[in-house]
Parts: sequence; structure tokens; C-alpha cells
Amino acid sequence: MQVTEIMSTDVVTVDRDASLRDAVGKLLTHEVGSVVVVSNEGNPVGIVTETDALNAGYRTGNPFEDIRVMDLAHRPVITTSPSATVQWVARKMADNDVKKVPVMDDLSLVGMVTLTDIVWRLSDIRAEVGDMSTAPEDWELD
Repeated sequence: MQVTEIMSTDVVTVDRDASLRDAVGKLLTHEVGSVVVVSNEGNPVGIVTETDALNAGYRTGNPFEDIRVMDLAHRPVITTSPSATVQWVARKMADNDVKKVPVMDDLSLVGMVTLTDIVWRLSDIRAEVGDMSTAPEDWELD
């Protein structure tokens, strides 16, 4: 199974110069758990999650308007391609201790795949792996 089959294509972004208030506004408006922080060219340069926002507000005591998203964004951004296998990106997520991975098609941000996306499709992924492991038994040898 490829990433393109499970990714979300509605990626919520915020400019690197935005405040945490801007980011939280987008989290609430779009009802998502994270925003991708992008450069002026539209490239992912960080990710901010709901938890990051709560931690920043609690730890600093500052208004969200005074906190820059780049001060708390997770970096570097781990990305994947639409054609990568779900198994490969799941391993990459585990190895890098991340739960959200932007999907890049060359230099274009085209989607987001999350740990939740993978969990929801786990039975399909297992069935696909099972099919692949029994396939050699069905092969005919000349």
C-alpha cells in the first residue's frame, strides 16, 4: 500500500513568521491536530501540534500572539513521497519519533500522513502483507 492511498490532501499550513495565535486559529478553524510551518517558497520548515501550543502557553506564560511558531516548531521536518510504501513511512516515523509526516511530490507539499491514518488502515496493511507473503506459493516455475 502506498502513502497516496491513505494520506490527507487538505494540509493546513502557516507562514514561518506567524504567531502561535495564528497557528492555533488554524488548528481550531480546520479541526486538525497540527499545522505545517512553511517558508516563503512553500516548503515545510517545521510542524506545530496542539500539544506544542499548550506547552508553549503554559511554560512561557506569554500570550500566543507573542510566541513565534518557529520558536517551537519541530525541526527538521521528516517528509515522504506519495509513492512510498506505508510500511516504509511507518518505520521512518518510529525511527524519528514523529506522528505526522508531510508528503512531498518533488518540491510541492501535496499531503500529510499521520500515525492515525496508518492505524485506521492497519487491517488493510496486514492483509496486503499477508497476500505478499503467500504469493511465492502461487508462482509457477518453468
